[in-house]
Amino acid sequence: MKAFQQGMATQQKKNIIPRDEEPFRKLETVEPFSLFSAKDIQLFQEGAHDRLYEKFGSHMLSYEGVDGTYFAVWAPNAAFVSVIGDFNGWNTYSHTLFPRWDKSGIWEGFVPHLKEHTLYKYFIRSNSGEELRKGDPFANHWEVRPKTASVTTTLQYKWKDSAWMKKRASKNSLMSPFSVYEVHLGSWRRPDANDHEVFYTYRDMIAMMVPYVKEMGFTHVEFMPVMEHPFDGSWGYQLTGFYAPTSRYGSPQDFMALIDAFHHAGIGVILDWVPSHFPYDDHGLYRFDGSHCYEYADMRKGFHPDWNSYVFNYARNEVKSFLLSNACFWLDKFHIDGLRVDAVASMIHLDYSRKAGSWEPNVHGGNENLEAIAFLKALNSIIYSRFPDTQTIAEESTSFYGVSRPVFMGGLGFGMKWMMGWMNDTLDYFKKDPLFRKWYHNQITFSIMYAFSENFMLPLSHDEVVHGKSPLIYKMPGDDWQQFANLRLLYSYMFMHPGTKLLFMGGEFGDTKEWNFKSELGWHLLQHPTHAGLQQYVKALNQLYTSEPVLYQLQFDAKGFEWVHLADQENSILVFARKNDKGEVLLVALNMTPIPRENYPIGIHWGEDFEEILNSDAPEFYGSGVINTGKLKPVPGKFGKPYDIHLRLPPLGASILKKTGRQTKTGA
Repeated sequence: MKAFQQGMATQQKKNIIPRDEEPFRKLETVEPFSLFSAKDIQLFQEGAHDRLYEKFGSHMLSYEGVDGTYFAVWAPNAAFVSVIGDFNGWNTYSHTLFPRWDKSGIWEGFVPHLKEHTLYKYFIRSNSGEELRKGDPFANHWEVRPKTASVTTTLQYKWKDSAWMKKRASKNSLMSPFSVYEVHLGSWRRPDANDHEVFYTYRDMIAMMVPYVKEMGFTHVEFMPVMEHPFDGSWGYQLTGFYAPTSRYGSPQDFMALIDAFHHAGIGVILDWVPSHFPYDDHGLYRFDGSHCYEYADMRKGFHPDWNSYVFNYARNEVKSFLLSNACFWLDKFHIDGLRVDAVASMIHLDYSRKAGSWEPNVHGGNENLEAIAFLKALNSIIYSRFPDTQTIAEESTSFYGVSRPVFMGGLGFGMKWMMGWMNDTLDYFKKDPLFRKWYHNQITFSIMYAFSENFMLPLSHDEVVHGKSPLIYKMPGDDWQQFANLRLLYSYMFMHPGTKLLFMGGEFGDTKEWNFKSELGWHLLQHPTHAGLQQYVKALNQLYTSEPVLYQLQFDAKGFEWVHLADQENSILVFARKNDKGEVLLVALNMTPIPRENYPIGIHWGEDFEEILNSDAPEFYGSGVINTGKLKPVPGKFGKPYDIHLRLPPLGASILKKTGRQTKTGA
């Protein structure tokens, strides 16, 4: 019996086949295999599939006991498709993919033994006979530019942000503070400021950027596009790899680790997302299969004159599924907390940046791109259904109705919209010599007229410090002291104004040069007390904004704002209140001139004491020290309101006071 058992054990050992051998049969060079179900095809062709990243692209898997890679690509106008790469010497005929029988235009197949980190492209012969070599639209990793091959990889990563994910619904709520630090990863810091070919990695940023953003008090960081792009000068806005973080700074897992670190620090991560256009690079989406596969064929709609790029065909359902899946991909696989959607105005207006006669009206004779509008509504509906604890933010520069209103109310469904009008008016006002500001009083107050028509985010973005526009500090008039005082005053107005906030990197310490993607920020400036003081003031503003509920609980509601002292345009003084339903009040007094005002009376209807909690002119911020100390007690009013309060108004400064709740006796 023992001998029999030993014999059986020996036979079983002989039958154990190593993983690199076929258990049943010798597999073909490419095996017919599919991850698609009939339902997948239906949703793909209906423009409603939001998980295509689980099907298309390259996927490491095991088929009949053999490890390898499955490929799937959409090329409806192709007569022949194969996978080429370093694994087959870029042979165009050795690894031919199989077209699906259902006329979906999908080519697919399983390649045995093909491992991770393999370079590949698709060789496509179109029905016209044209031959193309394209990168994978769904690739998760690419070669470092200028090389253009896709790279097989997995997205396996052990996330450690469960605590953040459980609570991020409150962190990303529209009733929570949103102070966003906008960053271009390549130029925030560099190992060598003069060598634009060398970068810090995603992993380096964990040790450098995460503690800095946390120390400064920002609630969120927003990355300018990190998706793969061939040209550094596009700043990431001309994408070829929509499903891959750029390999300039490391692997997908390295990027995940950076997001993980921000989440561990309690900071949300927003990505700049570009569903509006793409470049014409040979390896990209343009004429992907020899036809206008992803872009409109009619160049009146399909070509963008401003950016010399091509516009997605929002009328084609497969393209809609591609974009819907791409948005969900970043929220799902990378735990992203929000998407700032670029160039929405160009998407929804057929005549955007086009001269008369160079665009075609829609079926109703209007200038709205009805297909793009329908896509954006579907996009936001799906995102808020699948990821209700995230936000979408529209960069939309027109007065189009309801950008941040729900779809069921006729809106586009975004969570927030950039307040471009506020940004333009505010910068234009602050550029003016304070002597003349009294003539432009309405310019700085006008934003409140429409501040609650949308859920607005107030942006001072990268676009305002490039192309000869000058850095923020040099937009300010006056001598060195006045420039810094003006900028502290501008930031005070921004942080106290209703709405969420966004500030581009370098603005927090007053960088003195325009942003240059080839260099880095002027960190050396922090050795000067002017710049260090400004940085400390931005830090103090963030701390105040995130700690005072009156500044964010009703930030999109008119009930949270009240004009207190509006009519003194002669002295360019503004006073308003931020408040909530609990009776809490912050009083914000802004003096837009360099003349300090002593014992300045302001009529109020609150009988309680006030106390100054922040002053932009405080010495620690490099101010002149015109501050209010102690309790500020209301006295009987002489200007039509029950009470007056007398303030010291700092030159080119902001005084922010909090109602203490302590009642002042009448006549005191």
